[in-house]
Amino acid sequence: MDAAFKAKFGVDIELVTAPGPQNASRIASEQKAGVQYFDALIVGTGTALSLAHGGMLESIEPNMVLAEVKDPKNWWGGHIWEDNLKTKRFLYSFIAEVGTGGLWYNSTLAKPEELRSLDDFLNPKWKGRIGLSDPRVPGSGQSLWSLCWELKGEDFLRKLVQQNLFVSRDLRQIADALAKSKLALTMGAGHSQYEPFINSGLPVKQLPTPKEGLPASNGYGIVGIVKNPPHPNGAKLFLNWLLSREGQEFYGKVMKSSTRRLDVDTKWLAEFGTQAAKDTLTLDEYNRLRNHLEDKYTKVRLPAAEFAEQILK
Repeated sequence: MDAAFKAKFGVDIELVTAPGPQNASRIASEQKAGVQYFDALIVGTGTALSLAHGGMLESIEPNMVLAEVKDPKNWWGGHIWEDNLKTKRFLYSFIAEVGTGGLWYNSTLAKPEELRSLDDFLNPKWKGRIGLSDPRVPGSGQSLWSLCWELKGEDFLRKLVQQNLFVSRDLRQIADALAKSKLALTMGAGHSQYEPFINSGLPVKQLPTPKEGLPASNGYGIVGIVKNPPHPNGAKLFLNWLLSREGQEFYGKVMKSSTRRLDVDTKWLAEFGTQAAKDTLTLDEYNRLRNHLEDKYTKVRLPAAEFAEQILK
């Protein structure tokens, strides 16, 4: 991203890559200390809302200046704000896809026909062989956990925990364990973690969607501007480039994510197990299945995460 931005505008940017909660903690600590380092951030739902609720972000709308970015007709569903319970609109949701891409298996240890339902994860043969991205913190693991909480109930999750899950906040560690056949199944690690292993020909594959379905997600597809950014013009330039057609094409190709921009092709993503919501769902279906935006996060994701705190030790 830094190279593409430099080539386009002749402006240097520093890209700090880290799990969302880690960056959020750093931003919060720096703001309390009166330090302004970050200008903008791209994150998932939980991290984004924690920063917005903490008063650590700028309003997005005044920073959207390009006509192609401001025009809701260029976006499937119009403009969608992650913080949809308030009116200040600190967070813009630019990705919408079907499923979190978070269910994977080792093809030497498991077969997809054995795992057609979430209930199949309770089979005793998988005891000690399932990896889970920690659902106590924001991320794809929490997304899948909250889906189970909503659709299958707390008794199901208690039984899942009895499978002696390998729970970690290090997604690369989970992916590495699956690739090396230490695990048979994983929940919460995504294509970006598995891509190096896929390219190396290791036996990791994405599971088909279970019969219960998967939530419609925006993945790492939320952009915000940090309050009082040290480079306000740079932050505005970055925001408008990212949300432009060019920026969305670039981000989609790198992250294998499906933009909501209607003028960007996303059908090719099916090759990587990702389906764009705009190619496969109606808006009504999307709103029924989505696991993000502030309303769903408050009513489902947070209670599910609180339950995870109770039963995961």
